[in-house]
Amino acid sequence: MEENNKVVFDHVRITPLSESQLDFYGQPYSVSVLKVGYCLPQSDGTFRADGTVTLVTGPRTILVDTGGPWGRDFLLMALQERGLGPGDISLVVGTHGHSDHVGNLSLFPKAVIIVGYDISEGDTYRPNKLAEGHAYSLDEHISVVPCPGHTGQDVSVQVKGTSAGTVLVAGDLFECCSDEDSWRDLSVNAAVQEVSRQEALRTADVIIPGHGLPFRVLRN
Repeated sequence: MEENNKVVFDHVRITPLSESQLDFYGQPYSVSVLKVGYCLPQSDGTFRADGTVTLVTGPRTILVDTGGPWGRDFLLMALQERGLGPGDISLVVGTHGHSDHVGNLSLFPKAVIIVGYDISEGDTYRPNKLAEGHAYSLDEHISVVPCPGHTGQDVSVQVKGTSAGTVLVAGDLFECCSDEDSWRDLSVNAAVQEVSRQEALRTADVIIPGHGLPFRVLRN
């Protein structure tokens, strides 16, 4: 249910942040939302959508989701505004394989690529245990976390130590802050996704969803 602009779950409340709250500075990593995703139903039964694009900067420079190919120029410009080019991105994570989240992977041929449970560098694929439910840790601050449900191989990126606490770049684990009426219809396994969502609400202080503004998690 909703209460004073907060969505209330059994053990937490979540509240959306604003367009001015897209940067979460930290040490050693900071998180910035380059593009807020959207999903807009149309009168003819179609919908317009693009995924949230997030940049993580610090010892590694990480892009989480690339948006759709129609947003290629926007992505390049957003990186350029931060003094970055495609060659400066060391890791690209696609939270899942839908085109509005991984449509610009070809811009980053030199980066390590994680899409779902596949980790590759060029044509070399690295062994990992994401499919067994284990996180893939980059260092003590950043992990790629399996969170299946929306698809069979969703991942999120967990960043610890920001000014807002632990930030989870969640892909479509959450569509947006107020998605209770929509996320199940988009899930390949709602029961599994519910478990993944509850774990995210238990561990994250801020969640960046796939199609909306970040939101803060307030535990009772």
